[in-house]
Amino acid sequence: MKAVFSDSFYPVYTSDPAAAAGRMETISAAFPSGTQIVQAEAATQKQIALAHTDAHIRGVQNRGLYDIAALAAGGAVQAARTGLSEPAFAAIRPPGHHASSDSSWGFCYFNNMAVALLALRSEGLIDTALILDFDLHYGDGNVNILGNRSWVHISNPDEGSRIRYLEAVDKTLADHPVSIIGISAGFDNHREDWGGLMETEDYRTIGARVRRAALDNGGGCFAILEGGYNHSVLGQNVAALMEGMSAEP
Repeated sequence: MKAVFSDSFYPVYTSDPAAAAGRMETISAAFPSGTQIVQAEAATQKQIALAHTDAHIRGVQNRGLYDIAALAAGGAVQAARTGLSEPAFAAIRPPGHHASSDSSWGFCYFNNMAVALLALRSEGLIDTALILDFDLHYGDGNVNILGNRSWVHISNPDEGSRIRYLEAVDKTLADHPVSIIGISAGFDNHREDWGGLMETEDYRTIGARVRRAALDNGGGCFAILEGGYNHSVLGQNVAALMEGMSAEP
């Protein structure tokens, strides 16, 4: 499986949990054996403008965060494009699912998922898309930018038990055969993170079920990093998702 990554994601760029020292190290150290690293490349301003207003882009520039945010968005585009032919994971930061077209919060600046899907759609590479956002927090930015587009369906499961959560994921996958499935992969709903719900094995299960659905649809799948803040379990949770997505169905 391919992982889009860059050493440029290691440095601390601001004082929030998503930018904390050591966070990306625990992820890269846990990549499954055989992972092929693809060097992340920055999104172009034209690609970013597919999802964001000029004023918002200037605001990120004025905060001195444009370069790292553009690199994350570009990594998401690369993962989505790779995902058309094989599963891919974008180990990127800053996260993006709280970034709306003209505003952002929650440690996000550019909406990586929206930039990726809109870039592929503008190139004629996809007709339809499903976003499965399993982050603890509702992906309001994904909905703000993509929620009114008929070719995108967005699912943010919020069931209070693991069994019902996985059942909701299964139903979403079954109900929405699409060209590509993008996972907004936030691991902060793990039982040892902020949400306290999911087991590590659940991420492996979700990854495998997304891959199976993509194959059944004749489409692709990819995932991009969102939340996840307990460094002692984050790497193993990312690895579990990647192993599920890359396993033979």
